[in-house]
Order: sequence, then structure tokens, then C-alpha cells
Amino acid sequence: MIGHVQGRLVQKLPPLLVVDVGGVGYEIEAPMTTIYKLPEIGQDIYLFTHLVVREDAHLLFGFATLEERRLFRTLIKVSGVGARMALTILSGIEADEFARCIQEGDTARLVRLPGIGRKTAERLVVEVRDRLKDWEVQEAGSGAAACALEMAKAKAISETEKRLRGTFLDRLLIGDVNQQEAIRQGERFEHDMTTTHIAIVLTWQDKVIHVDPVSREA
Repeated sequence: MIGHVQGRLVQKLPPLLVVDVGGVGYEIEAPMTTIYKLPEIGQDIYLFTHLVVREDAHLLFGFATLEERRLFRTLIKVSGVGARMALTILSGIEADEFARCIQEGDTARLVRLPGIGRKTAERLVVEVRDRLKDWEVQEAGSGAAACALEMAKAKAISETEKRLRGTFLDRLLIGDVNQQEAIRQGERFEHDMTTTHIAIVLTWQDKVIHVDPVSREA
């Protein structure tokens, strides 16, 4: 199973995305709710993914948030709802709004989604309600804020890795410091989006140098 993909967005042809990860282009299908939140082509992105394996194809689906992926995985377990329909549903409604409709039995809102008739809407309410009973519907706008935070975090981590990689390799190659000194002098990095420790793995002359920058305490 491929849990997530992080790389450079090179193509955006809804619902298809192509993400370059280390020189390999991954074709990923995503709902419009995810695509609307993506940056311009050429920027780094981070997507939570779900792999569907069929006899004739391996299909990779991507989502901006864990909530969207959870909802996708819930929907494809409903009888008569495949991956394509699940993607269509997510393209027409935010995850929180869909969860609210299910919890409140709002079939009138569900039938306004493309490809969803009255019987399908009623079946969704019946089969999905128990699976989403622990879903806490967020206030309007908070989902977008969380997505923006995830995107910003992924970008910050990517930029930090590039900066550290360049700094350490440059110093090693010109003989400014040796390997052990480079490790001891590991730079600290701090940004205002997260306090997550970022582990960077560098290689030099076929040897691995493991550097662990630590965010400073406030």
C-alpha cells in the first residue's frame, strides 16, 4: 500500500494529477475538493493516497487531508459505490459537509450530487451513518485551514531538506569540515508551522550521514 506521495506537481488535468517523485511520475486521481487546494504546477505537494488494485490496472487516488481519504475508503465499502463514484461524490461536497448530511439524514442535499439518486442517497445514509458516528464536524473554514497547514508544512520540510543537504554537502566536499564535525554541528531549524523533528539523511562518498535537526523550544 502507498500511504502518501510527496513531490513536484508537474501536470494537472482534473481529475488526473502527475507528481514527480525522484524522477518517477506518479499518475494520481484526486477529487476536485483536493485539486482546488493545490498550488501551481512546479510546486511541491503532499497527498495522502489510496491504492486500488485491479486485474487490469493499479489506480492511485490522492487526497489533501486524512479526512478525505477516510471518507473515500468508507464510501467504496458501500454496495454499488465504486472508486469512481466515491471520487465524484468527494468532488461535489466537502468531507465535513458530507459527514453532516449523513449524520442528519439529509438526503435532499445528497441527491444534488452528480450521479446520486434518491435510493442511492438513502442507502448511503443507512450504510455509512454508523461508520461516521465518531466524525466531529468542524466549523466552516477550519478544514481549509487544516489543509493549508499540511501544504505549508510539506513545503517547509522540503525546502529545509534541500537547504541542509546543500549546506552539509558543500562543506564536506570542500573539506571545510569532516563527517563527524558535520554531524556534531547539525544545524537547527525552526518554522512557525510545526515543531516536528525533521530527520535528514545525507550521503557522502557512498556513506550515510544521519543528521537530526531539532526545532528550538519557545
